[in-house]
Amino acid sequence: MLAEIDTQVVFNDTDLSAQYLIVQRDPGGATTTTVATMFRRDVAAQFLILVLEPVVDKGKGYLKLGDNLWLYDPVGRTFTFTNARERFQNSSARNSDFNRSNFAVDYRPTATRQERLGTFNCTVLDLEARNDHVSFPRMRIWVSEDRLIRKMEDYSLSGQLMRTTAILNYQRVGRRWLPVTMIIQDHLSARRINNQVEYSRTTITISQPSLEALPDSLFTKEYLERVNR
Repeated sequence: MLAEIDTQVVFNDTDLSAQYLIVQRDPGGATTTTVATMFRRDVAAQFLILVLEPVVDKGKGYLKLGDNLWLYDPVGRTFTFTNARERFQNSSARNSDFNRSNFAVDYRPTATRQERLGTFNCTVLDLEARNDHVSFPRMRIWVSEDRLIRKMEDYSLSGQLMRTTAILNYQRVGRRWLPVTMIIQDHLSARRINNQVEYSRTTITISQPSLEALPDSLFTKEYLERVNR
């Protein structure tokens, strides 16, 4: 089942690009908005994310080549190593959320059950990591009958719930599927307001997907330097 999940959303036979609108809402209502273009080459485990907005971050880039992930600062024109676990632009999203799906390699199931989630009949899988490259050592995922993930819970090794992600809908792109809207609730960032607990929440909207071939030169440090001149 994990392999089937990966097959549904991994673009191994083509490149992928799309625009991401990322709205971070902190407890209490303060919001920040990031617009970025994402380029992926799943067959080579590569992606490049170019930040377009806000203006103060315009030109900032994230470049993943294999196991290496760099963050480019256009102000200092410097590259620094980062990792999949780091938060993306101070949101509840992690850098790993932009990578290709790799459940069959990274996780093993430890328990399963059937559960109704809204309008979907789902298989619920408890997962534990096979390696230390993943952002979360334990996960629980709700998989609908079409082998698409509808909900995810991310846990620490001790079992503390860290994030909940709801994938509200998908869009067909070629022979694969790409989320349209994802909502990530951060259980590590919360405040009590008017006797109610509010969590940080990030809403990601993905639009303008394209399967057009991308030049090899795009997945390079030189591209990030050149595009910021």
